[in-house]
Amino acid sequence: MRGKLYKLYGINVAVELLRPGAKWEYNGHGFTKWDDERPVPSVEEVNDVMEKIRAFEDSIPTLWTKEQLEKIQKQEEEFERAVG
Repeated sequence: MRGKLYKLYGINVAVELLRPGAKWEYNGHGFTKWDDERPVPSVEEVNDVMEKIRAFEDSIPTLWTKEQLEKIQKQEEEFERAVG
């Protein structure tokens, strides 16, 4: 495994925390669709929440079993073969 495995970190969780239940689409540069009465969060707001999520996860001393690490390694290898 190549370092920390983040379970919560991502735009989906960040937007859900900022605007629970909003319907949206994001293309990597900004929101392309926003179907909610509340204002669209800025990219800066989303990035700020994502960094808070990362800091939270970094603060947790996760311990994986040998079997879990082997499974994660296998999944990473399969992913690399699929996209490589």
